[in-house]
Amino acid sequence: MKARVHVMLKNGVLDPQGAAVRHALGAMGFDMVTGVRQGKVIDLDLAEGASEADVTEMCEKLLANTVIESYSVEIL
Repeated sequence: MKARVHVMLKNGVLDPQGAAVRHALGAMGFDMVTGVRQGKVIDLDLAEGASEADVTEMCEKLLANTVIESYSVEIL
């Protein structure tokens, strides 16, 4: 089984990496970009018997800082 976890900063949390990407794109002539939020994608290969609940527990305990980040789990 495979799972994909998308982790993003919550709305209202400062995203300096996203701001740096937006600035760099503007400097390259891509003035149409008005905002960037950067996150991460984590692909997991799981043993037989693993569940979405197991992946959610992994997110809560390690993969996402739930104080400032939100996450979504996709079973592939």
